[in-house]
Amino acid sequence: MYKKVLLKLSGEALAGDDKIGINQRTIDGICDAIKEIHELGADVAIVVGGGNFWRGKYGPDMVRATADYMGMLATAMNGLALQDAIEKRGLSARVQTAIEMRQIAEPFILRRAERHINKRRVLIFSCGTGSPYFSTDTAAALRAAQIGADVILVAKTIDGVYSADPKVDANAQKYEHITFQEVLEKNLKVMDSTAMSLCKDNDIPLVVFAMNDPKNIVRAIKEEKIGTVVDNKE
Repeated sequence: MYKKVLLKLSGEALAGDDKIGINQRTIDGICDAIKEIHELGADVAIVVGGGNFWRGKYGPDMVRATADYMGMLATAMNGLALQDAIEKRGLSARVQTAIEMRQIAEPFILRRAERHINKRRVLIFSCGTGSPYFSTDTAAALRAAQIGADVILVAKTIDGVYSADPKVDANAQKYEHITFQEVLEKNLKVMDSTAMSLCKDNDIPLVVFAMNDPKNIVRAIKEEKIGTVVDNKE
């Protein structure tokens, strides 16, 4: 079983069927699964997106940096919601943000993050990398490398990595295993290319699976056959 995991959640995952904002039943299911893997002995960190509140494409006439900073603030709201739901389940959680907002969260400091992990607190990283032009995918790869995560669990709306978009191409084939190099060469939309390169260079495997059933988080950490594994192994 993986011992230290980073869970990459999209903002849309928290919206559930509402498609926007936070669906409480959905976040409850996710946090129940987080509690279960924590009780199994895994150290858990989370990087969460903000697409349920804001995406850069919503501001096409904006300066890119402005739209990106707004997205970072959206991830902070999601981080606080996760922290609240996790602590209601009896676990200790901390939100660390890449943009300083001391009244509501800690700034990201690696040594402090490591201390929280050693104390078995659930860590929630918000505000991406703190810089525009970088996605929360890249933030997930960066934080995973910094804390020495064994794996990144990538929760998506589809159940793995496909040769094409299965919602568009009925002939799209699902991969059970694929290398980072193949993903980059085939330009498959798993995570953005910067994130994929970071994972490849630091040898951090991905498990890509569907978020429609939060129990998939538990199955993934137990290394059950689920979704798609992306790593450097040929």
